[in-house]
Amino acid sequence: MALSNNDIFKKLRVALKLRDEDIVNICALVDFKVTKSELGAIFRAEDHPKYMECGDQFLRNFLNGLVIHMRGPMPKKGEVKKEKKE
Repeated sequence: MALSNNDIFKKLRVALKLRDEDIVNICALVDFKVTKSELGAIFRAEDHPKYMECGDQFLRNFLNGLVIHMRGPMPKKGEVKKEKKE
C-alpha cells in the first residue's frame, strides 16, 4: 500500500516533533502561506467532513522549507560557505 501525501506529512510532523506554528514558519521560509486551519484539515481522518487532501505542491513547498530550516539558506552564487574549524 502506497502512502498518501497526508500520511507522509503526518509522519514527518511526528518524527520531527513539529507544532502547527513550526510548520507555518517553515512554509514561510519559501514564501508559501498556510494557515493553522488548513493544517488541521490536512491532519484530520480521511472520513471527516472537513478533511483536505495534501497536494503535491503543498508537500513540495513544505519539504523545500524544511531543507532551509534544517540546513540554513543556500549561499549566493559565487559565495564560499565558511566551514567551522575544530
